[in-house]
Amino acid sequence: MLSRQHKLLVMKIVSLFSVVRGYNIPIIVLAQYLSAIFILAPDKRALDIILDPNLFLIVFASAVTIASGYIINNFYDSQKDLINRPNKSMLDRLVSQKTKLSVYFCLNFLAVLTALIVSWRAFLFFSLYIFLIWLYSHKIKKYAIIGNLTSALLAVVPFFAILLYFYNKTLFEEIENHMSHFGVISAHAMFLFLLLLIREMIKDLENLKGDLANNYQTIPILYNETVSKQIITVLTVLTILPVYILIDVYDVGYMDIYFYLCFVVLLFFLIYLWKSNSKEQYLILHNVLKFLIVSGVFCIVLINPSVLWHGKQLISNY
Repeated sequence: MLSRQHKLLVMKIVSLFSVVRGYNIPIIVLAQYLSAIFILAPDKRALDIILDPNLFLIVFASAVTIASGYIINNFYDSQKDLINRPNKSMLDRLVSQKTKLSVYFCLNFLAVLTALIVSWRAFLFFSLYIFLIWLYSHKIKKYAIIGNLTSALLAVVPFFAILLYFYNKTLFEEIENHMSHFGVISAHAMFLFLLLLIREMIKDLENLKGDLANNYQTIPILYNETVSKQIITVLTVLTILPVYILIDVYDVGYMDIYFYLCFVVLLFFLIYLWKSNSKEQYLILHNVLKFLIVSGVFCIVLINPSVLWHGKQLISNY
């Protein structure tokens, strides 16, 4: 049996895990590696990408930065979360605000130090990324539209880190040879950005009471829920554009199955959106979007499933 002191320590570890949303970090790491293998560097061997030490450091720095971002976001949202997420908030409060800040600064130091090992450009990139996350959590997120846009943009920044890593040595004269590749990358990024932006706007509807109590100027508060639903509907329709580019202009292999299924899900999503008027219903919509985003990560392998079979053969030969 664990002593009372040990139980408290375990609970604090669980609390810190909840604060940094440790369940999200592995998904982000997996998304970065799959994006590198199937989208950003499809001409390179998957094993070479996986064993690339500098890429590992970039992914590690991204994961640590995101974890620290969750901490500072939790730090500034502590009062709002008491209203919006009372159960999670009580668990998160087992770790003091002072401890959260200490871990936050340690993680940021670890992130920039790791990035510096790769290059001074990586150091500057992650230093700016950390600053923008702090600025968003402290100020920007309280304002309508710009807060939603910034949140969605910050969520896709780790993928730009991978992109810059693979293309920072590309000469200006060679850019034209990579235009079609950049088109595929941009279309994927736009689709993900739109899904993330829609999710942020759903969160505004879901957290309406807490935002109102803490003077957040979100779209549902400044205008009304109907305006939010109209904007979400427009953004959902706009997802057709990047998907059309990916399916009809470029080749995404079997991943087109995922995009077709997304359209079906998003159609029912919109129908349910206009019938929703409670926190519980908006939470369902939020979880639907999270499912689409997470499943999209795993479906990246559908672009070229043969990589998996070749990898299996390679492992069996050792």
